[in-house]
Amino acid sequence: MSHSYPPVSVFGVPTDIGASRRGASMGPESLRVAGLVEAICKRGVDARDLGDLPGPRNPVSPPVDGYRHLVEVVAWNQAVFDASTRELQAGRMPILLGGDHCLGIGSIAAVAAHCRTQGKKLRVLWLDAHADFNTRDITPSGNIHGMPVACLCGLGPKQLTTMGGAAPALRPDQLRLIGIRSVDRGEKRLVQEHGLDIYDMRYIDEVGMRRVMEEALDGVDADTHLHVSFDVDMLDPSIAPGTGTRVPGGVNYREAQLIMEMVADTGRMASLDIVEVNPALDRRNATAKLTVDLVESLFGKSTLMRD
Repeated sequence: MSHSYPPVSVFGVPTDIGASRRGASMGPESLRVAGLVEAICKRGVDARDLGDLPGPRNPVSPPVDGYRHLVEVVAWNQAVFDASTRELQAGRMPILLGGDHCLGIGSIAAVAAHCRTQGKKLRVLWLDAHADFNTRDITPSGNIHGMPVACLCGLGPKQLTTMGGAAPALRPDQLRLIGIRSVDRGEKRLVQEHGLDIYDMRYIDEVGMRRVMEEALDGVDADTHLHVSFDVDMLDPSIAPGTGTRVPGGVNYREAQLIMEMVADTGRMASLDIVEVNPALDRRNATAKLTVDLVESLFGKSTLMRD
């Protein structure tokens, strides 16, 4: 299936401010070294690299009132929000190169605000090993990269929950979480209370990835803005070791390719996050190279021409 894509604006966000381990700040450059922008261009897409956003340094300090580095997390997310908003208003597709997954707050808040302005429906695919639905009351660490879904759904500090103007930025029914296999004890209760649509690894094993994606994409149509927030720890660590919160039993290579190919088949992807690539924990940039391969599939690479 052949689709045209809007022009793409890639920007790096070199911070691990919300993460449990250092090193995701080097993720944007590792993805560039792996040829991300060139790979998108080879798909016939107008792709522009805007460079890296500026932001505060990581102070490596303990949690305060349940949050680590809240001031810095807000600053980085505001920068992401502003950059994403600018590119969306210019008719371009923003692609965020993280950095850790706390940055999804600013990215998706911008997309949600844009969809409200344009009167479009929003569907968010959250590809991750973790539910990221912690709050300061239940977090075991205070790391905000474990809280972005909760913040987007209105549970969190006001500086983050109101970043897009409206709070919450998202309703749970706009989210589909895929690849989940690590949910903290307190999170299990919260995700059930809020009715999150979670496709965990047991469900994937039981019904297969094709059915999972058919369900996750059900209702996506010409009036839908599809946002993909891709945390590379969704992938099994045997194929993607370069990430800070590895969890065994993840999505394998063919399953990941099917996710990306079925997203591409919709022709509705209009924004993308790529986060948690940590080259300090990688082997010869293997995780970034695999990520580039998967992003090519998001932009239509397939074995055969398909109808």
